[in-house]
Amino acid sequence: MSSEQTPLAPETAPDATGPRPRRLTYAAALAALEGLALLVGGVWILVLGITGDPDDRGQAVTGGLTLMVLALLPLLAARGLLGLRGWSRGPAVITQIMALPVAYNLLQADSMAIPAGIALAVVAVAALVLLVNAETTRALGIRGPGNAAK
Repeated sequence: MSSEQTPLAPETAPDATGPRPRRLTYAAALAALEGLALLVGGVWILVLGITGDPDDRGQAVTGGLTLMVLALLPLLAARGLLGLRGWSRGPAVITQIMALPVAYNLLQADSMAIPAGIALAVVAVAALVLLVNAETTRALGIRGPGNAAK
């Protein structure tokens, strides 16, 4: 390879060389926390479905596997956020929007699910605020009304 030919460098976010904003790190941590909670919940439902005596074993196994697969969305988004990948904000925002109705349903229950609903609502709203912050979008290289090219 001659000195004139250079290999193509992978495309990175414009601010990838600078430090990652703390808000972006916090958003990634919240997304990872949600992903881990989904994964643990899925494994728990799967194990109970297999070893316990559920009304419908197939439904319990399917529910557990579904939660485990759904855990991939926030976990991959968290990894992308930590790597300053612009594509990762979309899945992270979608995860938070999907979490809000779940939190609402947990808050409507007359059980120990109410504290879980409160925690989920707080995490989802906090993550949304962090993800739409101008500093976060700028670090991810996302252009919008507040981040127009100058």
